[in-house]
Amino acid sequence: MKSLLNGFGRTLTIVFFVAVLVWGLVLIILPQLTMLERAATAPKRQLDSSIALSLRRDARTCVSVLDAYTVNPAENGASNTGLSIPSVSGMALPSPSGMAVPSSSTMTGPKAKASAEVVNRPYILQCDRASTHKQLVREDSVAKLWLDEAYDVETLSVEAADPIAVQKQTAEKIALIADDLYLQMKQAEAAAFPYTTGNFGKLFAARLIPLSPAQKDIEDAKLSKQLYGLIGLRFERDGQIYERIGLVTLTRTISFALMATTLALLLCYPVAYKVALASTPERAVWLFMGLVIPYAIVELMRVYAWTTIVDNQGLLNGVLTGLGMIADPIQFKRMPATVFVVIVYTYVLFMVFPIFNVMSTLDKNQIEAAKDLGASTVRTHRRIIIPHSKPGIAVGCIATFMLAAGAFSVPRIISRGLQSEWFSQTIYNKFFESENSNVGAAYSFTYTLVCFVIVGLFMWLMRTRLKDFARVQ
Repeated sequence: MKSLLNGFGRTLTIVFFVAVLVWGLVLIILPQLTMLERAATAPKRQLDSSIALSLRRDARTCVSVLDAYTVNPAENGASNTGLSIPSVSGMALPSPSGMAVPSSSTMTGPKAKASAEVVNRPYILQCDRASTHKQLVREDSVAKLWLDEAYDVETLSVEAADPIAVQKQTAEKIALIADDLYLQMKQAEAAAFPYTTGNFGKLFAARLIPLSPAQKDIEDAKLSKQLYGLIGLRFERDGQIYERIGLVTLTRTISFALMATTLALLLCYPVAYKVALASTPERAVWLFMGLVIPYAIVELMRVYAWTTIVDNQGLLNGVLTGLGMIADPIQFKRMPATVFVVIVYTYVLFMVFPIFNVMSTLDKNQIEAAKDLGASTVRTHRRIIIPHSKPGIAVGCIATFMLAAGAFSVPRIISRGLQSEWFSQTIYNKFFESENSNVGAAYSFTYTLVCFVIVGLFMWLMRTRLKDFARVQ
């Protein structure tokens, strides 16, 4: 603190700390608190009030569609049949062929006379769903609970065999019951505790994996499945196989990210040593240019460029086929190693630069002295270079691991759905594909905590502290 005050003065130091505080608050703390709140909130569509509201809408839509489809068989010569497809306005038009088609406005076709004696009517999805015997959403461990039983209301449903007038009367009654239930539920939910851990439980939930006996034997023989069984991510109950899909994806992604980080370290450490300590300044400039120039292209374009290399008709398969080494193309898109290589290529600079920055501060006379004393190359690295470079190695590994763990474009583009998805893809699917953002927020917050724990454990193993990272700059 004193060095900052002496070097920059009180005003600039205060501005610096305020900027850091605002940055941490706006970009780190508030987003995580928002994510945590969403993760601890039950999805609205799973609330009892949302189910009652959906029932009310279905019942009222059923009445509206029945009004549009009421036909006098004596005048039309046949009963109207077909599939009801609701329009945006909730109304629909019968087509000449008897198939229901959506209307583009609140207008309907030629007005038909109502007939209470008409029994046959087209299948209407909303009428089929208009039933007070509707299942409520509860935790997996709780037995099934139904709306009519839980709230002691009359069991009603719109029966297609009833006359149209009776169906409309039943649907209207269901709508009134659902409306009363909705108001009661909203009041009860407003007074209840709003937070739950159910979204986090989805991550640990076990899912049934339907397998034939032959396929079960094949899966049981895989090493990955055996490892999942050892740590409790896969188990058998009553002859059925269950897997904790969320934890399996999380574990696999963390393992892949750690492997990619290790591969990047093994490749980048010799490069950093060569540039920092074993090359002349002029040659080091050319080596760094060779590393930096490819990164003048945006990341997405570099990832797409790899698809032309690993495709079935890509560069690698073309060369191997031309040399007569293979007859059929190798499915590189299905190999996890391909994703590892592309990730290492994409984030290699985040590993090289921190190690280089620290290595370049090492006095080369120490290396010469070690050689004069008879130390081998391995011993020189183990006793002098690596201990001095630990902050750079720590920063490079942390940066590469976090980027690899959060990678989305690389596994998505390279594998194109032909490999098991990474956890970042699972989170994306929860937010934007299944529209289940509450569970996605729980997954995201848990993933952040797991990555922070791994980073903290790595720093403890490396015996590095936050202030040691200042040496990297």
